[in-house]
Amino acid sequence: MKRIVFCDFDGTITVDETFVAVLKKFAPVLSAKLLPEMYAKRLTLREGVKEILQSIPSASYPEILEFTKPQLIRPGFLELLDFLEFQGVSLIVISGGLRGMVEVVLDGILHRIERIYAVDIDISSAYLKVNSEYEGDTELIAKVQVMDQYTADEKIAIGDSITDLNMGLQASVVFARSPLAQYLDEHQKPYIPWNDFFQIRDYLAKSWSSTQR
Repeated sequence: MKRIVFCDFDGTITVDETFVAVLKKFAPVLSAKLLPEMYAKRLTLREGVKEILQSIPSASYPEILEFTKPQLIRPGFLELLDFLEFQGVSLIVISGGLRGMVEVVLDGILHRIERIYAVDIDISSAYLKVNSEYEGDTELIAKVQVMDQYTADEKIAIGDSITDLNMGLQASVVFARSPLAQYLDEHQKPYIPWNDFFQIRDYLAKSWSSTQR
């Protein structure tokens, strides 16, 4: 059986919601106005995040990366990677945030990630310009579009927020933290609650062991 794990970054791999913190720090007024609209699903992630990002001066980009560097990785992530590598299962990071932010936090273990999908930024103009190869109707990174590129018997999603809702609805198995869990409840989509990656590793180890008997 071929399996692939698709994992969100902000608030999932990182302990804190790094990307939201960046938006609030570097575009506080617009973030205060638009973030609640996105959480309430009255404004799409694609529209809201793009508007906020493109209001930030390009000169702030190095500071954004420096702000992101110290972000802590959630316990058990390296151990989950060890387990997946032993099982021959790829882990793909799909982030609705900025590629540069993902890369500075995962620096040193990037070679252990199959691939990273995230928002690319053009800083050649006065303000940040968003580039996304996988922009969808409602998302800057349409996570289901990314998942659809891969053929697998079982697609496993790991996430924590509204940005992971479509991915979670599409996945064979989904591990959800709040508030993603509440959004999945609204759609009556089953999920496995989790707090750290040790729990995910242990759940998968037990589940995959039983299917191999």
